Amino acid sequence: MKPIIGIAGNERTMTTGETFWLSYTSRNFVEGIQDAGGLPLVLPIGQPEDAKRYIQRIDKLLLGGGHDVNPKLYGQEPHPYLEEINEKRDAFELKLIDEAIKQGKPIFGICRGMQLINVAFGGSLHQDISLFGPTSIKHVQESEMTKQTHLVRIKANSRLATFLPEDYSVNSYHHQTIKNVAPNFTVIAQAPDGIIEGIEANNLPILAIQWHPELTRNASATEQQLFTYFVQEL
Repeated sequence: MKPIIGIAGNERTMTTGETFWLSYTSRNFVEGIQDAGGLPLVLPIGQPEDAKRYIQRIDKLLLGGGHDVNPKLYGQEPHPYLEEINEKRDAFELKLIDEAIKQGKPIFGICRGMQLINVAFGGSLHQDISLFGPTSIKHVQESEMTKQTHLVRIKANSRLATFLPEDYSVNSYHHQTIKNVAPNFTVIAQAPDGIIEGIEANNLPILAIQWHPELTRNASATEQQLFTYFVQEL
């Protein structure tokens, strides 16, 4: 039986004469999960009290990219470089994380998903990479997102190291980054400038990365392997 993978959805507007709200996820996530042998199920942003029932109906949870995480969740006031936040999305996804842990369901976070996981467990973020310090790496790449533009170093004996080489190229599209790593989490991937590119929980089935394998999976077998590992092994 195919494992059911819940994908936390996002919202946006579409204007065609009238303005409509859309609940959606990237087709790249859907196809990545399907090609890994999973059954994707999109979870629209909803009420936190409904998270328990959503998690009961899935086997694993995927948290994708999008809005900045509200800095008030990690004890900071908004910085001038903070971009759009969605408090309703934050609250719902935090409750999804909480329920997934209570019910023993694995979690895979991508980009914002990694940042939110870190905050959920007591870590913090830099609201903009400029607050991290100088770097020669362009973390918001200008080339196509299907291109892998900078290296990361994969930590030995980590979950990622079971199928990725020690030096690995990734794409990059993020202006925020982890500042303090959450307790009981380990950094498992890092860019040469020190930016954290992957974390995993020490005693829970949680894996999270900063880059976007859903956008490179058609060009790179190892990127699709991230989805296969999540669906079949995590």
